Amino acid sequence: MKKKALVLGSTGQDGSYMLEFLLKKKYQVHGLIRKSATGNTKNIDHLINDNKIFNKTLFLHKGDLLDLGSLINLINKIKPTEIYNFADQDHVTWSFDIPSYSFKVTALAVIEILESIKDKKIKYFQPISSNIFGLNNQKEQNENSKLDPNSVYALGKSTAYLACQMYNRIFKMHNCGAIFYNHESPRRAKEYVTQKIVHNVCNIYKNKQKNILLGDLSAKIDWGYAKDYVEASWKIMQLSKPDFFIIASGTNYSVEYFVKKCFEHVGLDYKKYVKLDPKLIRKAKTSSLRGNTQKAKKIIKFKNNKTSLDQLITIMMKAELKKYN
Repeated sequence: MKKKALVLGSTGQDGSYMLEFLLKKKYQVHGLIRKSATGNTKNIDHLINDNKIFNKTLFLHKGDLLDLGSLINLINKIKPTEIYNFADQDHVTWSFDIPSYSFKVTALAVIEILESIKDKKIKYFQPISSNIFGLNNQKEQNENSKLDPNSVYALGKSTAYLACQMYNRIFKMHNCGAIFYNHESPRRAKEYVTQKIVHNVCNIYKNKQKNILLGDLSAKIDWGYAKDYVEASWKIMQLSKPDFFIIASGTNYSVEYFVKKCFEHVGLDYKKYVKLDPKLIRKAKTSSLRGNTQKAKKIIKFKNNKTSLDQLITIMMKAELKKYN
């Protein structure tokens, strides 16, 4: 019998890559689109415009994580074998500006989903953010590291993580997931630093602006490629027993390195164009987080060097430069 998957957050970076991946795996795929995303389907327009798959093996449904009734009706109608929840309010700064909304989407909505499927044989995948480790001062974190959230967003993700494990224990469910470190792609929204850098560097190269404003250039980040992390998500879901894994590159690079490499891609010296703005420094910084992926390497054969940061920068820069043509 063909597997059915429901992907929440299907228009975002991870959700759109998951739609593509599951279609290649011959799933019947259902994506949820909330009202505010209906005019922003650029990440999946190529799928919507493909008559061979749209409304044949790919189906899109209107709904919202904060409208539990519509979500329950959809789950009962589709009867998915797998649910991937890539929908949340995933911006740290925004989570301080809209704390209640952020927590409801990131944590309470997860608990309501788990409640609605606890008596059904549905596998559930919940992505978690490395922000749950927040101020953790370990050289690198693993699956047993202490949770130390330092933002409303991280608090919500910590709650979702613990909730999945609790429901597994009490109700014998199959709730699994990944603790994702930063993962980027050309589909990353522009309010994130990597895409902001890529967009601004290309604008400078095309003489559309003169400078780029950035905050803390010394901040070190564990960056990976979103497409690789989505593949890892599917592998985690296929395990016979539910579990959570650190998914990361296992290496840290500074924001300054990322900026420098983007400028080098177009033959420019970053020092001539970068201006520092203290107002852009995040008010709730985390430690320099780096993931230990030994467990994922052993059990799901995860390759954290499949796409290097330099290769990722090339992918993102080429995609952005294409827009000018």
